Amino acid sequence: MTAPRYAIYYAPAPGSPLWSFGSSVLGYDAATGADIPALAPQGISRDAWRILTETPRRYGFHATLKAPFQLAEGRTEDDLVAAGRDFARTRKPFLLPELEVVALGPFVGLQPKERSAELDDLANGCVEAFEPFRAPTGEAELARRLESPLSERQKAALDLWGYPYVFDDFHFHMTLTGPLQPEMILRVRAGLSRLHEDHVAFASTQVDAVALFVQDRPEDGFRIVDRFVFAG
Repeated sequence: MTAPRYAIYYAPAPGSPLWSFGSSVLGYDAATGADIPALAPQGISRDAWRILTETPRRYGFHATLKAPFQLAEGRTEDDLVAAGRDFARTRKPFLLPELEVVALGPFVGLQPKERSAELDDLANGCVEAFEPFRAPTGEAELARRLESPLSERQKAALDLWGYPYVFDDFHFHMTLTGPLQPEMILRVRAGLSRLHEDHVAFASTQVDAVALFVQDRPEDGFRIVDRFVFAG
């Protein structure tokens, strides 16, 4: 039986405009673990859109802070929850920078218009604080990661932290699509930009918590187990 996978993600508060937008685009609400009607860009059918969002739908709407991992031997979910609450106790909320819809290679997603030292610090803190709970990366996962072109620094990070895009290689983003054909990228980006303006507009979003997600089985979507609200 495959062990569950956990992840520490940034996820907007359920019910917030940003959360509702991102979850609707993916057609999945990780707070409830339920599929929801997909919000597709104009000119793309819902059925076609579900195919284009199949990959990120499994993970729920999020930005990765500590990439998915199985629990180290002797660690439990309760231990992880306790560590998350300790982590949040001294963290202070801050305003999420303004986001824009951009092309992320073959994907389309949300990214801050300007780099944020506060987001970088939060991600760095999560990588380190939750590392004791991560089981060693399996050979299959390592091989999958190494299929991507990685720098020597990224390969070292993969070996040390189980994920290549940490610290100087971390870039906050919230994925909205799976890989797209080149001729689709501009069209999808424009359509999602219009939806983002319509549904999120200029609503400000607080980074006031990190979320613990779990995937019970490989065929399941990730869902939120707990939100660690900052109390600093």
